[in-house]
Amino acid sequence: MQALVKLTEPGPFAPRTHELGGYVGIRDPGDGRLLAMAGRRTSVPGFTEISAVCTHPDARRRGYGELVTSAVAQRLLDEGITPFLHVALSNDNARRVYERMGFTHRRIAHFVAVRSPS
Repeated sequence: MQALVKLTEPGPFAPRTHELGGYVGIRDPGDGRLLAMAGRRTSVPGFTEISAVCTHPDARRRGYGELVTSAVAQRLLDEGITPFLHVALSNDNARRVYERMGFTHRRIAHFVAVRSPS
């Protein structure tokens, strides 16, 4: 998971992020490497974020991102929880996939990363 996140940079994903919720993935049947994944992260009552949606560059345009996102979203819906996600404005491919899946644009959020001095 960490190798795929490092390669694709889907957003914040610390070493223990996978412990926050259920993640699903697709592995290459030949060599077993992780080709795509998505999972849960931030939750507030009634809503949970779909997080770390990413696909290995060698496996793009096969629908894997949509498959893993759909699997996580369906599990949330089955639990009565509304899924949400965020995507960079510059990530046109991901935005098109999410919109095709039924996600709608709600608002633009600005994120700032801050690090304390050592």
